[in-house]
Amino acid sequence: MRLLEAFSGTAIQLPNRIAMAPMTRGRADDTTGVPHPRTAEYYAQRASAGLIVSEGVWVDRTGKSGPGIPGLVTEQQTSAWREVTRAVHEQGGQIFAQLWHAGRVSHPGVTGRTPVAPSAVRQAGRIFSAEGWTDTVEPRALSEDEIGEVVQDFAAAARRAVEAGFDGVELHGANGYLIQEFLAGNTNRRADRYGGSVTGRLAFPLEVVAAVTDQIGAARVALRISPGNPENDIVEDDWKEVYSRLLAELRRYELAYLHVIDTPDAEALSHLRPLWPGTLVANLRSEDPTSSGEGESLIESGLADVVAFGRLFIANPDLPARFALQAPLAQADRDVYYGARLDGYTDFPAFEPDSAKSACSACS
Repeated sequence: MRLLEAFSGTAIQLPNRIAMAPMTRGRADDTTGVPHPRTAEYYAQRASAGLIVSEGVWVDRTGKSGPGIPGLVTEQQTSAWREVTRAVHEQGGQIFAQLWHAGRVSHPGVTGRTPVAPSAVRQAGRIFSAEGWTDTVEPRALSEDEIGEVVQDFAAAARRAVEAGFDGVELHGANGYLIQEFLAGNTNRRADRYGGSVTGRLAFPLEVVAAVTDQIGAARVALRISPGNPENDIVEDDWKEVYSRLLAELRRYELAYLHVIDTPDAEALSHLRPLWPGTLVANLRSEDPTSSGEGESLIESGLADVVAFGRLFIANPDLPARFALQAPLAQADRDVYYGARLDGYTDFPAFEPDSAKSACSACS
């Protein structure tokens, strides 16, 4: 199985080609942004992944998108993450921190602040806050000076990530959050140097990459993108031009990897793979979790070097071993994906082939 083969890129060396995708779990202290005490156990249980990408962590409280999401801003948060990285490394794993600013996908009921965005364009739909599902609000357009401050927020969080022992950082430029809001024409209606033309819309993402690589080195920096993804009311009719230009600019850096979210038809991967000479991590978004067969196809076709699996890792902490053994895969109830509850977090066992547990009703 190609997924189980070691991978050696210019910046990262992995024992297999299976990454654990970043997944919000909502278990952090909602007031302090400090990860839950069991977070170290949660990630250590999954350290057999070739690479773990942490749940998104906010780089500024204004960029927090929902209850229970951790930050990487304070010393208390940094200290807690240090326990997480230590636990993962003791199990032989590698872990990157996903640095996240939610932009307009936030709410005063979450942060106590008005959300910020490239332009004052309200997101359609609803958002989950401490009071439950609620209507979105119109964000406030960032000034040019404030954009520079957000760039430095990313750089500062990257420094803290390294201090906390992370092997690198992944910048969250996907799924309709702040970085993608600058890239998309329907959310970026600015007339200054950060908007208008494709060159203008690329300015903020490229400034973030430059600032973060300057702080911790390009070999420790990755970027996640989702070209054409309509999540969180994003419209990118010109995604091929925008992301082709973005990758052309990014090639000056030898980044750890590029993480591309795509649909199973792999239209974005097929377009961008020839444009990206470095390591590419693929993450498929669909109603069902990505299967080992789909992952194998991505590797075999050359569309990806590494494949990120998300939901399967929730109930299968030993996912690479289960793939190797062609073992049954446990299924997690969607009710345990998010929230402060501890069941459905660290209580999924590893596969035991000689135990009656392997025939449990939760497996399929």
